[in-house]
Amino acid sequence: MRTLLVRLDSAGDVLLAGPAVRAAARTSDWVALLCGPQGAAAARLLPAVDDVIVWDAPWVGLDPPDARPDDIQQIAGRLTAHRFDRALVLASFHQSPLPTALVLRLAGIGWIGADSEHYPGSLLDLRHHRAPHRHEADAALDLARAAGYDLPPGDDGRLAVLPPPDARRLTGDGPYLVVHPGAAVAARAPAFGTAVEITTALVRAGHRVVLTGGTDEVALTSAVARRTGALDLGGRADLHGLAGILAGAGVVVVGNTGPAHLAAAVGTPVVSLFAPVVPAERWAPYRVPSVLLGDQQAACAGTRARTCPIDGHPCLTSIRGDDVVAAVDGLIPRVKQRPASVNTREVIA
Repeated sequence: MRTLLVRLDSAGDVLLAGPAVRAAARTSDWVALLCGPQGAAAARLLPAVDDVIVWDAPWVGLDPPDARPDDIQQIAGRLTAHRFDRALVLASFHQSPLPTALVLRLAGIGWIGADSEHYPGSLLDLRHHRAPHRHEADAALDLARAAGYDLPPGDDGRLAVLPPPDARRLTGDGPYLVVHPGAAVAARAPAFGTAVEITTALVRAGHRVVLTGGTDEVALTSAVARRTGALDLGGRADLHGLAGILAGAGVVVVGNTGPAHLAAAVGTPVVSLFAPVVPAERWAPYRVPSVLLGDQQAACAGTRARTCPIDGHPCLTSIRGDDVVAAVDGLIPRVKQRPASVNTREVIA
């Protein structure tokens, strides 16, 4: 059986789909993941994925393309060529899977399942209803199980990625913490002053701090490093390399963004600087030791805002450096937790 799973959002969303992917792979001969450009690097890190198909859908993402008939026809043709037997459309609680399901039907996929609160007509064979208050990773695995898939024996359902590289050439030897001050969505990142305060407090408490960030966050990590003396690795690693850096850390301090889920996937405890624009019950670090900081009752709660709608970003500026030091000190003694066993089929590029 040839199975397609779809997760069209960002890297963090794709990482949270990992347990559902492994469940589907258990009884499938071949598994592909259809994802957007922002999730492609994460998709290539997931165990049990045989192929990654990248498509920029016009109904997903921060800067979606225009909807064009030729683009829809092209992706439908690509999927047709793969001769999929079944497909699962994974989407967030506030997203409709039906536009994607329509494309999959045009591609000739005979069986499609998804969570959907809207009437699907002939687009879905399994119209599953998500249980209330479920974490995104749990909800995806619930859907996979409703479709008849389940995790293989010995797989405890935590997030996982392919083995990360040794990062000591970047981090140096000796214990360290990671502070990741940026986020793909501005409302979920701490203000610059908060990032500096947190990093300074950790350095003064005797911790060696490594700053990480993507290529578009180099200016941010460089500025924080100049103020604090932390080691700046912003822009120095791709997502697989970042997994190695996070795997070597004692604790990762990060907002609600992809690296938080990558830290969970390599088993590293997380101090989560969580802006409540989306609910923590669905997006908090998944099944690793963690401490959630930030005012979860702030006025921005539940708005899904990309830019903070409240002057001063109070949900995260309320976090003090001492709060983070205390959270880190409470997490460091915790043992890292990883899946006991996962299917590690290599990705076909």
